[in-house]
Amino acid sequence: MSTQIMTSAKAAPRGLMLLALGTVLLIAGAGTAFAQIKQDPANVVGPEKCADCHEGAIAIWRHTHHYATYTQMPRNEKATEIARKMGLRRIKEGSLCLDCHFTTKTEDGEREAISGISCESCHGAGKGYIEVHSDYSGKEKETETKAEAAERWKKSEAAGMIRPHMMYTWAKNCYACHIVPQEKLVNVGGHPAGSPFELVAWSQGEIRHNVWYTQGESNPPADMNTRRKMFIVGMAVELEEALRAVGEATQKATYAVTMAKRADLARRRFAEATKLIDSVPEMQEIAKIGASAELKLNNKEALSAKADQIGKLTQKIVANYDGSTMGGIDKALPDESKWKGKPQL
Repeated sequence: MSTQIMTSAKAAPRGLMLLALGTVLLIAGAGTAFAQIKQDPANVVGPEKCADCHEGAIAIWRHTHHYATYTQMPRNEKATEIARKMGLRRIKEGSLCLDCHFTTKTEDGEREAISGISCESCHGAGKGYIEVHSDYSGKEKETETKAEAAERWKKSEAAGMIRPHMMYTWAKNCYACHIVPQEKLVNVGGHPAGSPFELVAWSQGEIRHNVWYTQGESNPPADMNTRRKMFIVGMAVELEEALRAVGEATQKATYAVTMAKRADLARRRFAEATKLIDSVPEMQEIAKIGASAELKLNNKEALSAKADQIGKLTQKIVANYDGSTMGGIDKALPDESKWKGKPQL
């Protein structure tokens, strides 16, 4: 018999919900079965390969928490305690830690952590595309035609490269590690089940690396249209992944209750967003799907189906909108003071 794991929360006053749209606390952590692109260590080339052409981005990365996790995580007493409870001798052992806190590569047949969260954690393992994406179709950059460039990028994406325009895909990668769809990790390991995360605030802060097209001279934030779209897509992916997480719950304990609360907040936030934008019908559909979801145990099939529907609608938003008709959401966007740190450029 299914078990209800939370009752519907009372509706928050509109002002509070608008505030929550920009500053909500989300669930974050490590170890996920839901990664959009499951990295195969055999196909990882390592950040030093990317540094050959992307020195500016790598320089910024070296001043981020993503970079620092390689040396800091193994020294963290709480992290070591969690690893012990999960039966691991050390942090750099076992997929629960490696999948999200490190970049790993197959060395001499063994999976080894080679850096913190790096280029390929977000942009996909590079073995299949690193040569293709940078060879300018075998020509000099100036002589490559637009058609040849388009074909080169098509081949790169087919080989696993996640490019900036693929917003749904890289957002899934973000949320795959910024939620904890691992019941045992939370209930047994005692891994934290909550920390702040919001796609715009975190992507425009210390990890921002928009330096390629400025030849490293500046690192501008995403334009307003992109931020609007990113905010909506982030909320939709959050709701999608939260529903999947609730579906994974098997017992009424910390994991199940926390994920249910998160999913409920996510759907209420999205419902509030739809009141600010009436030009995106896909948003209305997502809100209805979220509202109809039963946040209870033993409901994986139904919740997964709803999550799949939300995912397809979110992909339509990415494909069909540029953010210019989403101006109603501006009052809810996190301003620069809410961005997670500042990049070193």
